[in-house]
Amino acid sequence: MTETTRCDVLIIGGGPAGASCARALKQAGLDVRVLDKSSFPRDKVCAGWVTPQVLAALDIDTADYARGRVLQPISGFRTGLIGNQAMDTDYDRTISYGIRRCEFDHYLLQHAGVPLLLGEPVRSLQRNDYGWRVNDHIETRLLIGAGGHFCPVAQHLGARTGRDERAVFAQETEFAMSPGQRSACRAQGERPELYFCNDLKGYGWVFRKDDYLNIGLGREDREQLSSHVDSFIDWLRVEGRIPPDIPGRLKGHAYLLYRHGQRKRVGNRVLLIGDAAGLAYTQSGEGIRPAIESGLIAARLVAEVAGDYSGERLAAFSDRLVQRFGEIRPDNSLLPAGLRNSIGRWLLGRRWFTRHIVLDDWFLHRRQTAV
Repeated sequence: MTETTRCDVLIIGGGPAGASCARALKQAGLDVRVLDKSSFPRDKVCAGWVTPQVLAALDIDTADYARGRVLQPISGFRTGLIGNQAMDTDYDRTISYGIRRCEFDHYLLQHAGVPLLLGEPVRSLQRNDYGWRVNDHIETRLLIGAGGHFCPVAQHLGARTGRDERAVFAQETEFAMSPGQRSACRAQGERPELYFCNDLKGYGWVFRKDDYLNIGLGREDREQLSSHVDSFIDWLRVEGRIPPDIPGRLKGHAYLLYRHGQRKRVGNRVLLIGDAAGLAYTQSGEGIRPAIESGLIAARLVAEVAGDYSGERLAAFSDRLVQRFGEIRPDNSLLPAGLRNSIGRWLLGRRWFTRHIVLDDWFLHRRQTAV
C-alpha cells in the first residue's frame, strides 16, 4: 500500500505560475509540493520573453542564469502586417530577454526549493476531511491549479476546455539552427519580429535566441489556423527572414485571453493561477508574466489567511486579479468590424502608435510596475 503524503499546499503544474507560487509559499513557511505530469527539463515550445521587472520579482540574477542557458537581450522589435513592409523600433537599452522555456521552467522549479512529484499525471481528485486527496496518496489542505489551459483542476471547477470557451490557438516550432541555417536567417536576436494578420485576429512571430529560432502564429479562429500558418511561413521564406528548411512539425497549444476568461478561479480550498485561470494578456497573448504575477499574488493571500482556505477567505484572490489586470469590459464599439480593422491597420503603420501602444503598453507593459 502506498504511503500517504500530506502537505499544506499541493500545486498541480510546474510551469512559471506553479514554480513562482511554490517558492513564495515556502518562503512564507508552508509545506508545499509540486506535481506535474512531465519530467523536467521538458520540451515546451513558446516564443518566450521575460522583462527585467519579472526577473527582479523572482530574484533572478541574469549573470547566473545565463551560465549554460539562453538569455537573449532584446533592445528592439520589427513589426508590421503580414505581406507588407515592416518597421524597426529600437530602444537605447535592454527592454526584455528571450529565453527557452525548457531551460527557464526547469530553473524556476529547481529554485523553488520544494519537493517535486514529476512524471505523475493527475488521475484522481477527491475532497475529504483533510481537504483534498490526489492520486490516492497525497493529501493537501489547499489545492492550486497551475497546469495550463487544460489543467485538470480547472476542469474539476467546471472549465469546459475546447467547447464553450473562446480560446486562442497557436502553432509554433523552436529548433537549433545549423551553420547554414544561421547564415540564411536574417532575423536578429536583439530584435524579435511581430507580424499581424490583416484581419487583426492574430499575429505571427520570429524570435531568434542565440542559435535557436522560434517561429509561430496564433489566432482566435481555430479552423483557419493551419492555412494562415502556412502562408505566413511561405512569406517569411520569400522575404529571407527565416531559413528555407524548417525541421519537424509545428506544435499546437491553446490559451485564454484575460478578456475572454470566464473561468471560476476560486473555490473552497482551491485556486487557479496562470493559464489555468485564463490570464494571458488580452492584446499580446503573452502568458509568462501574468502567470508569475498570479502565482505571487496567490501566495501572498494564502500566507495571509493563515490556514483558513475557505471559499470566503480565498475570494479576495479574484479581487486582487482585477486590481492587477483590470476589469473585464464588453466590447461596446459601434464601429463596424471592417472599419475598425481599417483603422487598426492604418495605426500599425504609424511609428508613434507602434512604439508607445503596441510595444510599450501591449507587449512590454512598461508602465506597469512589478508585483
